[in-house]
Amino acid sequence: MSWFESLILGLVQGLTEFLPVSSSAHLRLTAAFSGWKDPGAAFTAITQIGTEAAVLIYFRKDIGRIISAWVRSLTNKEMRRDHDAQMGWLVIVGSIPIGVLGVTLKDQIEGPFRDLRITATMLIVIGIVIGIADRMAARDENGGRHRAAKERKSLEDLSVKDGLIFGLCQACALVPGVSRSGATISGGLFMGYQREAAARYSFLLAIPAVLASGLFELKDAMESDHVSWGPTIFATIIAFVVGYAVIAWFMKFISTKSFMPFVWYRIALGIVIIVLVTTGALSPHAAESAG
Repeated sequence: MSWFESLILGLVQGLTEFLPVSSSAHLRLTAAFSGWKDPGAAFTAITQIGTEAAVLIYFRKDIGRIISAWVRSLTNKEMRRDHDAQMGWLVIVGSIPIGVLGVTLKDQIEGPFRDLRITATMLIVIGIVIGIADRMAARDENGGRHRAAKERKSLEDLSVKDGLIFGLCQACALVPGVSRSGATISGGLFMGYQREAAARYSFLLAIPAVLASGLFELKDAMESDHVSWGPTIFATIIAFVVGYAVIAWFMKFISTKSFMPFVWYRIALGIVIIVLVTTGALSPHAAESAG
């Protein structure tokens, strides 16, 4: 991998990780359209450490409060009623599905799931799902012509059941084209949560899964001769800087704006990929990684 490729891929990772458009799909497609080798699941996982570092810094006050309360709840029964302590347990519970499926489906994630036909299909299908969830949330928030707006749930209302459902939605993002934030936020909207609440829990929920995945891939990569360490680290730093700016923008955006621009973008991109693959202009396995 060249330094220029790592710059572009780092920018793509940082720009798309927190938006509901699928960063893994865009890394895969950037390589395919540019005629580069697929950066692979390992590169994606390692550069995601950079974007998750941005999450850790942006939500540092929330995370510090949650960890502190959770640790105290281990020995203090009274603390177990504290919302922050409960949030710590709910993040752990919500991380179980992606942990189990990530290990179970590792070979499929690094192989068949990277087929561009699957990526295109997921871009379209999940785009439609996000669109429906967005319309439902807008209807509740604004109310219909003859009814008042419906109050949606906050993170104070989060239960173990809802945490597991959020976790299952997040696990869907193991397939390129789904989008971690898109799946979890739309899942939250379907369950009646506020946009900002769904996004905040989505970002917190991603921390254990992404860091564990990145460190797991990092361990394997250190034993491999096929990793370009300089460019990979450079891409991770770029992803961190860009990702932090995107989080700040996105958290403001979702409080007042619709997800529909992302929905139409996903559908359009998915259709373009299907047309290119169907006509033979693009191979479904274009830019496959040699390693």
